[in-house]
Amino acid sequence: MQLNVKFFASLSEQTGLKEVTIDAVKAATVMDVWNQATTNMPMPENTLCAINMAYARPDDSINDGDEIAFFPPVTGG
Repeated sequence: MQLNVKFFASLSEQTGLKEVTIDAVKAATVMDVWNQATTNMPMPENTLCAINMAYARPDDSINDGDEIAFFPPVTGG
């Protein structure tokens, strides 16, 4: 199963990754994708996730060809 994985803002800096394509044979959830892409780096608290540009939870299921994105909470003033 091929997945495009994106990391934004501070998560890109923390992981050293901006965008990767992974062969996620054993991945079933968004959290599995995080673990595989980051080689089990702990996911920072309050990390936001998306599947195909729609907000998702870490335990949401994934499908072949999905785009999975991780980004820090949005803040503003």
